[in-house]
Amino acid sequence: MSRGRKYNPAIATAQKFAAKLHTLLLRATKGRLGGRMFDSPVLVLVTTGRKSGKRRETPLLYLEDGGVVAVIASNGGTANHPAWFLNLMSRPEAEVRLADGRAFRVRAEEARGEEKRKLWERAVSMYPAYEDYQRRTDRGIPVVVLRRM
Repeated sequence: MSRGRKYNPAIATAQKFAAKLHTLLLRATKGRLGGRMFDSPVLVLVTTGRKSGKRRETPLLYLEDGGVVAVIASNGGTANHPAWFLNLMSRPEAEVRLADGRAFRVRAEEARGEEKRKLWERAVSMYPAYEDYQRRTDRGIPVVVLRRM
């Protein structure tokens, strides 16, 4: 069994509710509220459910680097990848909505090698808890690059 806490169903339900509320708040206030968390920028990633085929919206911290957007599939250091990451690996085309109103189509790919190392360092600098999350789990936490289409 891999190291990392199991996902508590009650916590998962609360997180889904909080994510929906956060997304609604961003939309209703045009990014004035909810556009930053933990002093980091927030985007809404719109994926297609790999099983359901339904549209899924997930607010995530992000960083921009050289014209690409990067997000971290930490899932709080749990043993499993987040559903949005699995959705992207199944169907890599998605949409990104930034708090400032910019929206664009992207194609996702997992960063590797030097690109991953560089983006991971920037992400940890932006949000130090990512390093704690990595220590809690055996899985390598993916860094996902979202390239504009």
